[in-house]
Amino acid sequence: MVIDLHVHSDVSDGTRPPAEVMRRARGNGVDVVALTDHDTTAGWDAAAAALPDGLTLVPGVELSCLHEGRSLHMLGYLFDPADPVLAAELARIRDDRVIRARTMVDRLRGLGVDVTWERVRELARGEAVGRPHIAQAMLEAGAVASHDEAFTPDWIAEGGRAHVGRYALDPERAIALVRAAGGACVLAHPRAGRRGYAFPDELIERLAAAGLTGVETDHPDHAPDDRARLRGLAASLGLVVTGSSDDHGAPTGDRIGAETTDPAAYEALVAAARGPVSPLP
Repeated sequence: MVIDLHVHSDVSDGTRPPAEVMRRARGNGVDVVALTDHDTTAGWDAAAAALPDGLTLVPGVELSCLHEGRSLHMLGYLFDPADPVLAAELARIRDDRVIRARTMVDRLRGLGVDVTWERVRELARGEAVGRPHIAQAMLEAGAVASHDEAFTPDWIAEGGRAHVGRYALDPERAIALVRAAGGACVLAHPRAGRRGYAFPDELIERLAAAGLTGVETDHPDHAPDDRARLRGLAASLGLVVTGSSDDHGAPTGDRIGAETTDPAAYEALVAAARGPVSPLP
């Protein structure tokens, strides 16, 4: 069984509609896929309606969190999307994303970059406008030669000249909200140093004590040594280990299924969730 528990659609910062993401997942030989768009569940219904035969959908979300001023992402699975507290927090995060993105566009224009809010909004298409859409607009304007160049201190990296802070959840509160809504949480790519993450073991220990279910150990941005260390830490804390492609469509090479989760770990994750939504046939 091929299981990928972290993919995105154009409802957030992916480039493929949810229905196409499902078709591509099955075409890549995936049996179970989690749709985890940033801070929104808006793609769930379209994905579910387009499920090919033999593919199971795990409804999820990638929650924006902050730890000591640094971005941290939490994957929430199998929760009730109608839970009022969690839904309100997701809406607040999305609303702040718009304010933040508009301010970043203004700063870029002040730095001489010919980007417009209208173009960034067109690129976003879905609910969750974010830095990848700004990076694409910068690329189109000729200000940078690649997406990665946009994510530097010269531009929109954390602490960069055009960077703007945003509202996000404390990770322990995020875990509590997802659990209260019947779901389970997995810490996303905690050693993706290229992205500025690389969170310490002590934080993962604290999150485990707060109710974290698992850690995403096998991720395209994780080095082999990091994977081994994370697996050892997860074992010592009784956490599930997951593997995921973190596919965003064209920018990541349509890599759904490039990293996978062991079936036993998947079953443990499902067992940890108690919400009314189930991915099982």
